[in-house]
Amino acid sequence: MDLITPTIILTIFFSLTASTIRHLPKDHLNNTKYTFMLMFMISMIPLNMLLNHNNELTMTLPPLIITPTENINITFTLDTLSLIFIPVALFITWSITEFSIWYMASDPNISKFIKYLTTFLIMMMIIITANNMYQLFIGWEGVGIMSFLLIGWWNARSDANTAALQAIIYNRIGDIGLILATTWLITFSSVNMQELLIQYETIHLIPTAGLMAAAIGKSAQFSLHPWLPAAMEGPTPVSALLHSSTMVVAGVFLLIRLYPLLNSNHTMKTMCLILGATTTMFAAAAAITQHDIKKIIALSTTSQLGLMMTMLGLGQPTLAFLHMTIHSFFKALLFLCSGSFIHSLNNEQDLRMMGNLLKTAPMTSSFTTIASLSLMGMPFLSGFYSKDTIIETMANSHTNLWALMITLIATTLSASYSMQIILLILTGPSHTNINTHKEAMNTISPLTRLTLTSILVGSITKLSTLQTPPMTTMPKTVKLLALTVTVLGVALSKDFTQTALSSPPSKPRTINLFFNQLAFFNIPHRAMTMKTLKSSQQISTELMDLWTLENYGPKGLGKTFTRLILLSTQQKNMIKNYMTTFTLTLLISLTLTAT
Repeated sequence: MDLITPTIILTIFFSLTASTIRHLPKDHLNNTKYTFMLMFMISMIPLNMLLNHNNELTMTLPPLIITPTENINITFTLDTLSLIFIPVALFITWSITEFSIWYMASDPNISKFIKYLTTFLIMMMIIITANNMYQLFIGWEGVGIMSFLLIGWWNARSDANTAALQAIIYNRIGDIGLILATTWLITFSSVNMQELLIQYETIHLIPTAGLMAAAIGKSAQFSLHPWLPAAMEGPTPVSALLHSSTMVVAGVFLLIRLYPLLNSNHTMKTMCLILGATTTMFAAAAAITQHDIKKIIALSTTSQLGLMMTMLGLGQPTLAFLHMTIHSFFKALLFLCSGSFIHSLNNEQDLRMMGNLLKTAPMTSSFTTIASLSLMGMPFLSGFYSKDTIIETMANSHTNLWALMITLIATTLSASYSMQIILLILTGPSHTNINTHKEAMNTISPLTRLTLTSILVGSITKLSTLQTPPMTTMPKTVKLLALTVTVLGVALSKDFTQTALSSPPSKPRTINLFFNQLAFFNIPHRAMTMKTLKSSQQISTELMDLWTLENYGPKGLGKTFTRLILLSTQQKNMIKNYMTTFTLTLLISLTLTAT
């Protein structure tokens, strides 16, 4: 029994790697889709064993490099986290690949694109299964490189290149933290996860601060957040994969995996809580001010990642992992639905230009509604089971009221922008030429699969983990708190949409611009660059030209020549003065002589 799980995981790795190596003609692209489907089916076997027998094991290969202090080897940990998330990642990538074959059909390099998506998944799986810091670092850098290549896929567009560079530079800032943490662990502890987690009682600031910095960069938390909305310049399938089961969840996954290190350090847990609550609130407020459908969904990802960070700050890594898993399904669905709409509307991404799509694309519209309701946390959809539990946990914890209030405001805002998407896409007049395509099988089947999971995964998780319903130990007001603020958000959105559409255009207020420009986006990207440019311009013109060169150039030479003239002759060109002095002296002498 113990041999089955490692064999299956290695089979998945080798099969996916083989599909990236072999040449894939355009007419054989469906083979990759079937590979993912088969791998997903196989990956359910270890998950079934885990749920029935709670089997967790580690697989280690012989050392590759032997050093006096550390044996470096390839080692996999197959525990609850990795065995649950691998099928999730495979399922989502299967759906996204099938969608990509339709969405990117006109692209001449579609085979290369599918291979890049597969490599992206392999790198994420390396992070999920890594049992030492070296292996995790390979996967960590791998997802960074693949995101750079995929975001900048349409490299003829300057915006796509800028967004790709922005993604990798922001991540590199966070990666400094991971390198710092790994270096500290090599020196004072161990890079092997099992050995590392045995020593977690000792509290050290450096490795935990390094891991936090890495998670902030990769999961686009507040201060390193601007790269995530900018990454929407890539093709929609890339956005779907990037936001659901790879890349951005890697930062939160790292903290969940090494949570025992964080657990002892109360300073870092408080940091997690404050940062998570701030990110949730800020991203939700920024999403309200946006009009680009993909940017709204991207900022909602940042908001949900903030919720996961809040849970880590409260000491609930399992709940953070549950939300991460469930969130993957409806986020991938939202992106693929938005991609379907964008494709129908001749690449129109502005929500205000859409409308009345309920009749032209009924199935995609229905799927968008389900995904948005799941994101809001509507009862009995998947999102409800994790989001509601998170807010209940916060309400019943000993944390400060500030974090709870901020999260509740963010929940109201997330319900508001989700409702805004539904209302502006499905109802109202259409403002653009619709190039209607038939909702074909290769578009609808991946969306249908993701919709079913967005509805059922929460219920299945509840049935598999909690066989007996728990006793309710909180007041009804607290129990219904999340639902109340969600309904409030929906009502506000409906009123706001009706009033805003009928009112004449007005100049946006400062606070609106602050959130629309992603707050600190202006500081590094505009304010700092303009200040640097202006100061360098002043240095080069005023300091160099007007002062240095002038004084040591023409004026300096002039002064040098004047001194040389004074040295060579006594004449100072003062003839008038000389003549006046001579005449006055002569007159005085004559007067004195006469007297």
